[in-house]
Amino acid sequence: MLSGTDLVAGYRKGEPVLDGVNLEVPPGTVVGLAGPSGCGKSTLARVLALLQQPWSGRVVLDGEPVHRFRHATPRAQRTAVGVVFQHPRPAVDQRFTLRQVVAEPLRATGRPDAVDALAEEVGLTPELLTRRPHEVSDGQLQRACLARALALEPRYLVCDEMTAMLDASTTAALVRVVDRRVREDGTGVLAISHDEELLDHWAAHVVPLGTGSI
Repeated sequence: MLSGTDLVAGYRKGEPVLDGVNLEVPPGTVVGLAGPSGCGKSTLARVLALLQQPWSGRVVLDGEPVHRFRHATPRAQRTAVGVVFQHPRPAVDQRFTLRQVVAEPLRATGRPDAVDALAEEVGLTPELLTRRPHEVSDGQLQRACLARALALEPRYLVCDEMTAMLDASTTAALVRVVDRRVREDGTGVLAISHDEELLDHWAAHVVPLGTGSI
């Protein structure tokens, strides 16, 4: 279980974006998170992806409290949670080929051969792997970002508006990839989206986030 309890977080002192949020993501389940722009969905995504430390409250990962965030997070916890952001271009090194984007988390594990299998899983051809971000579409780049997020076989995946910039066919393809991981590996998924129709079809249940609270 990936959970956040009584989470308070923000960016400017005295102005919390999240105020007392509680949310649980069980293994093998897609939990949807919906809400208007500015309500704190992306902030909650960053906290649960261990990329931002909350001001108060706690994050617990499979029974173990998380005490350190960002680069200070212990490797075992950091690699247990993958994340895919809405905008793929700021999320990658523009000098990298797509092969290098996917391989980035694999360098420390000595498994470069896994890139081809991951690329095939998300629908990237060998020719696309040789291109750089400016040479591919947003959908193709987002496929590479999803492959990168799945590279270390995380137990949980945070999808923060992953499909917001994609056409219907690419959205369906990436949702199928994530669903396969849920079914076969028991991955727990937090799916954040403005598209409530998508969440109704994708998630086991949908949690509404208001102005910083659930």
